Order: sequence, then structure tokens, then C-alpha cells
Amino acid sequence: MAQKVAEIAELLVIPSIVASMRVEIFSDVVCPWCYIGKRRLDTAVANLRARGVEVDLDISYKPYQLDPTAPIGQSTPVAEAYAKKFGGEEKAQQILAHVTNIASQDGIVFNMDIALRANTLMAHRLLVMAQRDFGNEVQGHLKERIMQSYFTDGDDIASVDVLAMCASEVGIASDIAMQFLLSNECVGDVQESLQMAAQNDITAVPTFIFNDQWSVPGAQDVEMFERVIERLSDRSTS
Repeated sequence: MAQKVAEIAELLVIPSIVASMRVEIFSDVVCPWCYIGKRRLDTAVANLRARGVEVDLDISYKPYQLDPTAPIGQSTPVAEAYAKKFGGEEKAQQILAHVTNIASQDGIVFNMDIALRANTLMAHRLLVMAQRDFGNEVQGHLKERIMQSYFTDGDDIASVDVLAMCASEVGIASDIAMQFLLSNECVGDVQESLQMAAQNDITAVPTFIFNDQWSVPGAQDVEMFERVIERLSDRSTS
């Protein structure tokens, strides 16, 4: 954590930035820290606006796959997946309990005992389409809804039906979402973003990129996000 804070501290002294702040967030919909990081960023923006700080952010989400080799069309209990990855059931339960507790402090309910790990390619395709056809705000709502579906509701977020339901709840007609999901559209866009992440040495998520230049890694505290946003906003108008 000290290294991450040092990186951010260096970021804060950069002298110039454009007026409208662009934030691209590389994350995966099955990454617990990505959900926590999203909530903390959203909270930071809301806090600043409540204090009368003018904040102009253009937030979009970019694909990242924690496990691109996960079988398509085959979901497994998260506890099993974590046990295989982290060396046993006991360690997996410790990790899941820890992130569940952290998430609760940010107002997020994790029901990891019913969560299903699945390949996230289809979810990322839908998020790309949402941004392209409906804009960043709708994409952000869809991102939140898919994460809720995975972490809280125990849904299979590789299911066409589940994803179409999520889309319909944020204003994208379910038949439009279904037709899209049953095609191969936007596969190339997702692969391009994954390659972009690799080329920019993004090896962990979430990673927040401000104005294509400054990287803030990890689910930073709300207060840290507030300081970063406010300082960069101040410098953009100075």
C-alpha cells in the first residue's frame, strides 16, 4: 500500500490537466476489489459534489479478465474456484470472509457462498455495447447491476438470460440485449482492450487511468479518491 500511495502522491504534483477529467477503469465484473473500488470512487464523487466542489468526470469501464481461461458456458461455485487458486478451502474462506467484511463497510452485500464463477467475456461484450450505443452513464449502471447480480444475487453472469435481465433494468431493451449477446459482435473490441491493458503493464485490477496519463492502482480509500479528483480538478482550472 505504501508504494501505491507514493505513486499517487507523485501524481498530485503534476502541473497541468485538461478541464474535463476522463477516467477509464480497467476491471473485471467478478473482481471483488473492482466492485469496492467502483463504490468508493462513486462515493468520493458524491461527497465532493455535496460539498459544492464542481466535478466534471467522464467515467468509462474497460475490460479485464482475471481468468480468461474459465470455461465458457460452465459456471462453478466461487468457493471452489478460490480453493483451487489459493491453496485450499480454509485459505479460500479466509479471503472471502475478508473481502465480504470490507465490502459491507462500503455498503455492498457479498453473498460469496452462492456466487458462481464464470467466464466474463460475454459480460464485457455487453458493457462495450452499452457504452457504444447508450453512453457512459448507462454503461456505469450496467456495470453496477452485473456486479450485484454476481456478488449479491448469486446469478450466473455468463448466462444470456441473466445479462439480458440486467440490461433491461438499466434501460436497454432485453430483446436488443439478447440479440446482441447471441451474436459475436464486439468480441474484437474486448480483445483490443485486453491487449491495451497488457501493453500498458496493467496486471492487476482495478486500475484507474485519469486523462490517459495518470494511473491510480487499487481500490483506494474514499478520502484518497477525493484528494486525487479535487487536486486534479483544481489544477485543470488554474
